[in-house]
Amino acid sequence: MIKKILLADSGTGNPKEMLKSLRGLPVVQGAAVNILHVVPPQASTATMTSRLKDADELLEKAIAELKLESHQVNAIKRQGDPKAIVCEVADEIDADLIIMGSRGLKRLESILENSVSQYVFQLANRPMLLVRDDAYVKKIKRIMVALDKSAASQFPLELAISFARGTEVELLLTRVNPDLNPEFAPSARAEIEANPVIAAALPQVKRMGIKYRGVVAGGRPGVQLCKAATENNADLLILGSPDRRPSIARALPDLDRLLGTSLSDYVRVNAECPVLLARRSE
Repeated sequence: MIKKILLADSGTGNPKEMLKSLRGLPVVQGAAVNILHVVPPQASTATMTSRLKDADELLEKAIAELKLESHQVNAIKRQGDPKAIVCEVADEIDADLIIMGSRGLKRLESILENSVSQYVFQLANRPMLLVRDDAYVKKIKRIMVALDKSAASQFPLELAISFARGTEVELLLTRVNPDLNPEFAPSARAEIEANPVIAAALPQVKRMGIKYRGVVAGGRPGVQLCKAATENNADLLILGSPDRRPSIARALPDLDRLLGTSLSDYVRVNAECPVLLARRSE
């Protein structure tokens, strides 16, 4: 159950539209929404005063647009480094989900331009839903969940099931096998559902009475996953993003991710639909 949502609002519309779409799902309808706006350090007191006033107006506008009951929404205004503040507030309120906008910056560009979403993705230890500025947010009818042989794909499956339960949402259970030639990927339903990774997920999905379809592809996982999401008209893509860092290094940058070499980093940049990076909170 999603009980607490942190919406990091920078003034762009897509994260708010994503939240509106999610609120059509039973698992999200009762969630408390915390809308955060961070004012970065300013060169002068006068500029800071002006920016703080703008922040109040932005938060008021966001609350009005979302049409939430007063007991369901909390406005939070902070000063400081946005990427650090988002992580701090997520921990303070014990958010079950962070929703943020993303410019879709690639690799080194995200570091040079000080991408907030990239650093939050790097440091946060809870699910994070990224909505690119150029993404078209739609009513959620199809959720694609990326599955593999690792334990890390179990949590994305659990999230996807919780979103789809009690709705007409179709789950797209997707396995990209890097050892499989794309030309020989199965297309018949029986063959797809016989895939060991898909077969392992089916009992949980069927037990909940959720509508589903299997997708199996071969080739480079990031490329094929983004392609499958587009071809199957996915409205949301969920994939696991395990924290590989030892606890002593969790405050340090992970260059593997910052330089864009991980699967989840590739997908967050290239997928045409919103992407939920599923990482369990500690």
